[in-house]
Amino acid sequence: MVLKANELQEQGVKLYDQHDYEAAARLFQQAKEAYAEASQHDMVAEMKVNIGLVHRALGENQQALELMQEAQRAFQEAGDKLRLAQVLGNMGGVYLALSDREQAFHVYRQAADIFLELGEKKLYSETMLAIGSLQVRGGKFFNGAAYYQIGLEGLENLTPAQKLIKRLSALVSALGNR
Repeated sequence: MVLKANELQEQGVKLYDQHDYEAAARLFQQAKEAYAEASQHDMVAEMKVNIGLVHRALGENQQALELMQEAQRAFQEAGDKLRLAQVLGNMGGVYLALSDREQAFHVYRQAADIFLELGEKKLYSETMLAIGSLQVRGGKFFNGAAYYQIGLEGLENLTPAQKLIKRLSALVSALGNR
């Protein structure tokens, strides 16, 4: 049963990557049911996140949020901090799509704090970049620059654009500290 669920999940991921969202959602739902039959509750929650990501890709943000909140509760109850942080990060994107910047910031901060606690440097850095982007889009340029700077510090092999942003954010942060 678990092997079948794993195969369904893998096929769903491939279809999601190919932007065939409806087909991916069907496979994720089948995988969720197979994981439930096998009493793998963590994987049931993970499939809810995957189905939520499909809803988000389709612009069905409220459905995405509800599924991710269910998964969040499951990961909290299981004490699975890594998956909890990952779903919080995904929820940040959904809150942004729902134009709730305050809640997006809140869940991104929670995710970043957990990633930092777990020593997940890359995920922490990516989350800090998301917070920086959120701050800049909200007109908080100095705050955004500070978050960008922290996020870029933790990434390796920066692209030329990221190197430029890193330099500019350091400059903006220096100006903001005057």
